[in-house]
Amino acid sequence: RLGSQGRRVAITGFGVVAPCGLGKDAFWKGLNGPGLTSGRTIEIADWDPTPYFDNPKEARRADRVEQFALAAAAECFEHAGRPAVDDSRFGTIFGTGVGGLRSIEEQIEVMLTKGERRVSPFLVPMMMPNASGAAISMRYGLRGPNETITTACAASTHAIGYAARMIAWGMIDACVSGGSESAGCRIGVNSFGNMTALSTEGRSVPFSPERDGFVLGEGAAAFMLEEWSLAEARGATQLARIASVQSDRCRRDPGQATANARKQLAGVSYDPSATAVISGATGIAAPTTEEKQLLDDLGLPFRASCSAFGQSLEAVFPASVALAAIGLSKGRLFAPLEAAEKPMDRALKEALVTGWGHWRGEALAHLTSA
Repeated sequence: RLGSQGRRVAITGFGVVAPCGLGKDAFWKGLNGPGLTSGRTIEIADWDPTPYFDNPKEARRADRVEQFALAAAAECFEHAGRPAVDDSRFGTIFGTGVGGLRSIEEQIEVMLTKGERRVSPFLVPMMMPNASGAAISMRYGLRGPNETITTACAASTHAIGYAARMIAWGMIDACVSGGSESAGCRIGVNSFGNMTALSTEGRSVPFSPERDGFVLGEGAAAFMLEEWSLAEARGATQLARIASVQSDRCRRDPGQATANARKQLAGVSYDPSATAVISGATGIAAPTTEEKQLLDDLGLPFRASCSAFGQSLEAVFPASVALAAIGLSKGRLFAPLEAAEKPMDRALKEALVTGWGHWRGEALAHLTSA
């Protein structure tokens, strides 16, 4: 638990890039849409990266995953303002699952059709998993720890937890953290399709008995994390507090996801009358079934964020944290997106954000209102 033996960690701003809305306001508004009802994938329509770069050439030299990260970071800084901390104690801890997969696919096609000498010399920095975090760090002159975590679908979970712990333990005073992903190119879609992970009906309804997999999405979210008293001293708005972030290794043994989740919940103290769950459930049968049973046992209101913007791999957890932060600042949960979700008729003061049943890691974040 963060703050019990260290400093408190505040979220003072964030930025979101998602298929249901660009920017935090459009993102929240987009949650009231019809959900995802067709197609195995969903992408951000008419994406234009040029506002986030000095010129179009610079934008073309960045993979879509890096473009999303810089767009989310720009809104994050605009929302939070710049923390009044030494740049050497201002970190960047970011997550991604695969990095610049689109650029890899494109340049392999170039090599096969046009020859080796036509492969872009910019491929290496475009495809590197740490391109997003490095770009944010360089763009804003952040000279603290600059680290990228790549642990499949748990990477952003680990990144946010690690960043929060570094602040709580006094290693840094502020950090930009989150994650970005854009893997909906042909090789990504066909790989997920061939493993039968994608919905054959093109519907993202994780907690419906009719679920049959996920809709592959894309996007990014970036958060400004600050030590509580320093944020307070500069007059920043504290949107929420990160009370704890826990993670475990995930195994595919039956019941293991539930066992990990119950262990994590045992370490969290929350008020059931004011708490809701923002679930990262994907709709893959076994882990989603286990999580649904656990949520029914808890009796808390819950929402499946993938119903709104798809399974965007690394962007799911930070986007879900963004949903929690907006909800806590407004004191209410967003409207149900599928039949299994029930309205919440009381004020929202705490949120549990789950990443249970994901490949290579499972996690739980506990956020409270400021």
